[in-house]
Amino acid sequence: MWSCDAFNGTKTTEDQHLCHEFHLVLSIFSLLYLIICFPIGLCYNALLVLVNLYNKATMTMPDVYFVNIAIAGLIISAIAPMYLLGPASTKWAIWSFNNEVYITLLILFNVSSLVIMYSTPLLSWDYYMERALPRTYMSSVYNTKHVCGFIWGGAMLTSFSSLLFYVCNHVSTKIIECSKMQNKEAADAIMVFIGYIVPAVAVLYALVLILRIRKEATPLDQDTGRLDPSVHRLLIATVCTQFTLWTPYYITLLVNTLTSMQGKVMDENYVRVLHFTKGVSKFLAFSSSFVMPLLYRYINKNFPHKLRRLLKKLHCGNQGCSHERTVVQQVIT
Repeated sequence: MWSCDAFNGTKTTEDQHLCHEFHLVLSIFSLLYLIICFPIGLCYNALLVLVNLYNKATMTMPDVYFVNIAIAGLIISAIAPMYLLGPASTKWAIWSFNNEVYITLLILFNVSSLVIMYSTPLLSWDYYMERALPRTYMSSVYNTKHVCGFIWGGAMLTSFSSLLFYVCNHVSTKIIECSKMQNKEAADAIMVFIGYIVPAVAVLYALVLILRIRKEATPLDQDTGRLDPSVHRLLIATVCTQFTLWTPYYITLLVNTLTSMQGKVMDENYVRVLHFTKGVSKFLAFSSSFVMPLLYRYINKNFPHKLRRLLKKLHCGNQGCSHERTVVQQVIT
């Protein structure tokens, strides 16, 4: 994820030793992710999507949002090995950060991160509406599917402005249109505002409304049409986990933007620590694709039942299991 080759100018032995310690820590994190987090996250995200798509009839509003998050998690999981084994991590990389591969990976990462960050506040708002206005179908599965489609479209559109800065930062200066837009820090600033500040404010306001309505005991609390109580625990765990894992990444983007705007010559130790922090924050961001499906698996009490149905269907095939055919015959008789 980061090499000491960029700091060959370091003169003291202590600085070189600290540099290699940072590189060792990041290398261990990378190996742990590739060995443990990557396969488990990939499998659980795919399982979350398959189980819910197989049980479409029983999907609820939160299930649709978590399927949306899982699809974005699959993309991030696929990007992670290419980044961790890329030119910033190894000396034998097969591509360079200055070509189309890096731009493509960056586009996929930014779009997926926006989908994840905006799915969380929208889930909070729909949960609030479901509790405040039960049986109005404002947060129905049908509406949520369309909302998730708009999330992906909106993520692509909102990341387009920052994409222009990234692209122009990696193309030739001979292109007149890009000669005035070679500013990666501007792209990072846009991503911090769009990808973090806006959803953070939205989710905080939604949580305030949810906590306020939970304190108001009404006869509607006994309504069977209300969401399962475990959804509230899942929502709180999702919000806390997402912002815990993604906050360091956006903070490092903001710090890097502010320091670049000042135009001062930074101390070598400060640059080293900043690079190390960026590597750790990137690792935490990748870890969200591993943690979120596990939260859904262990907090949502309906998921194990849906998973057993899918496994039974795969085991028995289209003909159905023998005991199921016996039960059907007895009912017919």
